Amino acid sequence: MPTETSQTLDRGLRVLRVLAESPEGLTVTEVSHRLEVNRTVVHRLISTLEQHGLVRRDARSRLFVGLGVLHLASGVQPLLRDLAMPVLRGLAESLGSTAHLTVADGEEALALAVVEPSWTDFHVSYRVGARHPLTQGAAGKAIGLVDEDETSYAVTSGELQTGARGLAAPVRGVEGLRASVGIVTLDGAIDEDVVAPQVIAAAAAVAERLR
Repeated sequence: MPTETSQTLDRGLRVLRVLAESPEGLTVTEVSHRLEVNRTVVHRLISTLEQHGLVRRDARSRLFVGLGVLHLASGVQPLLRDLAMPVLRGLAESLGSTAHLTVADGEEALALAVVEPSWTDFHVSYRVGARHPLTQGAAGKAIGLVDEDETSYAVTSGELQTGARGLAAPVRGVEGLRASVGIVTLDGAIDEDVVAPQVIAAAAAVAERLR
């Protein structure tokens, strides 16, 4: 028996998706054309979503995703942390380096989960909630490699902290998530032949847990 679904809810979610993919904003007519749905129906959907703060319109009546979406997204972060922590803990203990899950938040990289190794005398401290541009640091640069070869990763030295080196790989195949898993360690040569495969495997393991 086919699964029963709500056509109205489906259309509302499609409106949010098409607006999220259009940072320049769209008019009601443009949304109607993209979804191939009657303009009157789209207008009703937009009005309902506006009431919940999920859609906003500017002075030119162009539509954008509203700030209400942030309240929904905030509930996802604890889930991401909980699912990623066992993988990060294993990576940190194996390599003796601080491991982290970093997600893209606009044009910034946000450290969402961090695990420091328990057995090392010295390691780099990395704070949950730390932010930096996506163009800096291994964690940010790795997020941009999601469409590259599956063995791709990013390595940086001293870009975020003097005396620290990082290596990170993108989390692939999780719809709606732009993220990376990586390690940061004290300055010195990172044995990429040893570290990179483990970081790539950890990123894949996190992706599998999030699907």
